[in-house]
Amino acid sequence: MTTVPIPDDWPGTEARARAVQEELRARLVRDETGPPPGTGHVTGVDVAYDDARDLVAAAAVVLDAVTLGVVAEATAAGRVAFPYVPGLLAFRELPAVLAALDALPVPPGLVVCDGYGLAHPRRFGLACHLGVLTGLPTIGVAKNPFAFTYADPAAPRGSTAPLRADGEEVGRALRTRDGVKPVFVSAGHRVTLDNACAHTLALTPAYRLPETTRRADALCRRALREAGGAGADSGAAGGPGR
Repeated sequence: MTTVPIPDDWPGTEARARAVQEELRARLVRDETGPPPGTGHVTGVDVAYDDARDLVAAAAVVLDAVTLGVVAEATAAGRVAFPYVPGLLAFRELPAVLAALDALPVPPGLVVCDGYGLAHPRRFGLACHLGVLTGLPTIGVAKNPFAFTYADPAAPRGSTAPLRADGEEVGRALRTRDGVKPVFVSAGHRVTLDNACAHTLALTPAYRLPETTRRADALCRRALREAGGAGADSGAAGGPGR
């Protein structure tokens, strides 16, 4: 496990963090389709917190996109890098997530975040932020719709309904299991929304949540315990604004 220091230039105030989001958002790439589903590698990233000890652990799990078998995994732990503020949770998590990705022995391919991309108040959620910093194609698959309203998709697997903000489709509610609550998909960086939904379906052959998220969630919880974090609380539990 990698131990992660908080970077010296990391934002320390809400105002500075919002300014960084605005600066980096201009670098988003939204006109690339992204890798085809079922090809190469696909990597899940997730975090778990022990707020009592001011500790966060991140995991990155690389899957073969065809078999969904684990190819490689890495973890990192360190101090929480930013206070809890909805819409700014990426600043709490990214130092550890970036360290976990850096520790992987293989290229991650597409990265799937348990959180948001464009479906974010400033159109710059965790998946967008991570994609811009790394240059990797990224998508967000969240358990909850944050502040956006949506119509309930039809019952069959694969049905969708748009998440809209100011007339723009910023994501989709996607049914990954027949009659089961949808997940909430948004593009991050270098991937279209259509392709993000196709990847999500390819990653959910048996469960509501993508295999990337399921594997990374289990690994980051274990990493937090190993780092001394009794009573782990997964930050990937769909906290608002990731």
